Amino acid sequence: MKNIKVLTRFVFIFFLLLALACAFFIAAYYANRPVSLAGDSVLYSISRGQTVLSIAVGLEDQGIVRSAAFASLLTRVCEYSLKAGTYRLSPRMPTDAILKVIHDGRQESIRVTIPEGLSLTKTSRHLEKAGVVSSADFISACRSPELLQRFSIPGPSAEGFLFPDTYKFTYGMQPSKVAAIMIENFFTKIDEIPNVPKTHKKLVDSVILASIIEREYRVAAEAPLIASVFSNRLTIGMGLQSCSTIEYIITEIQGKPHPARLLSSDLEIPSDYNTYLWAGLPPGPISNPGKVALSAAFNPSRTRYLYFRLTDPAQGTHSFTQSLDEHVSVGRQFYLKKAAGN
Repeated sequence: MKNIKVLTRFVFIFFLLLALACAFFIAAYYANRPVSLAGDSVLYSISRGQTVLSIAVGLEDQGIVRSAAFASLLTRVCEYSLKAGTYRLSPRMPTDAILKVIHDGRQESIRVTIPEGLSLTKTSRHLEKAGVVSSADFISACRSPELLQRFSIPGPSAEGFLFPDTYKFTYGMQPSKVAAIMIENFFTKIDEIPNVPKTHKKLVDSVILASIIEREYRVAAEAPLIASVFSNRLTIGMGLQSCSTIEYIITEIQGKPHPARLLSSDLEIPSDYNTYLWAGLPPGPISNPGKVALSAAFNPSRTRYLYFRLTDPAQGTHSFTQSLDEHVSVGRQFYLKKAAGN
């Protein structure tokens, strides 16, 4: 009789535990189910140092998970590490899948393309428009002595070393990190170009030259020819006479709108960047050059050209000449042809 009672009690406990286990798994299955099968994905941000419970409560409050308690429990059972960042999450995802995304650190990124030839300020505005960082914060980061010292960049900013490319930045990324990624990409990309200057001084000078070439060429095949003109002028101590440096003074230093055309008085603006007043390179880059302009600066064509003039605005091609007389003659022919309507 005693054995029967023990067996009965054992069976009762067994089925009770089985019922509890079934109830638990049914509840867990329900709690793990997606909140909705038609909801839109949302961006959810987790701050550094935020507790698991506060993250779970936030997920429930935004309608991303069914139960904060279950999400918190599942995090501990599965030993998930919920990483800070911004994630794109959907109420159509089960809770365990949502937690796995956060555990893996699969943050939502912002894809942004930085065109060649933008100045630091224009690059900063481009990044702000894309929602990466504020313009002011990015400029401040690019002027940070710590950042400039880290990459051995002379001058007041990282102008010229912010490589134009397509990037994926995460939401909430620090401006200094954004700038560092672009600068690191610069040094990675120049390693792919032949004849990278061996000394730091020559590299910086080449970047300054490339920043001017970037603003002058329109057809890639002509970039080395334009580089040869500037290189030849530097060799003989002749002014570069680049209109792009004047535009840089007006728009970036003086903060004025881009001029529709340059006036003769603009060529007399007192500035170290005025390549009509002074021979040699300006004190720093005037834009952030891309690979074509950098390659041209590192590998200028071997010519005797000292002048170039835009002669086909539609195609963006130039005529290159060795003497001032030839340069003037080409210009006269161009304007006569234009006046004739050809």
